[in-house]
Amino acid sequence: MDSVADLRSRLRAFAAARDWEQYHTPKNLAMALNGEAGELIAELQWLDDDGTEAALAEGSLKERLADEAADVLLYLVRLTDVCGIDLIEAANAKIERNETRFPPTS
Repeated sequence: MDSVADLRSRLRAFAAARDWEQYHTPKNLAMALNGEAGELIAELQWLDDDGTEAALAEGSLKERLADEAADVLLYLVRLTDVCGIDLIEAANAKIERNETRFPPTS
């Protein structure tokens, strides 16, 4: 599985198999997404830039960041699915608006 559509389908099936749709409301998913983003931040909270580079090179931080980033992505994909939002379309539209709002300085 290497597309957002594949991931979305897998998450739908995962939730359905566990009868979790009842809990996957936009509010609950947004709160869970926020919690996972906090866990991602917590992995970096007390590291300076040099400490971060060293910990990434060693590997254990990279593994923890990968797990937390995956959690953030999974909740984001599930939230946008439940809300009927095409995540890639929304992201591209946002980039286009940002290109207008923040033109290159050179």
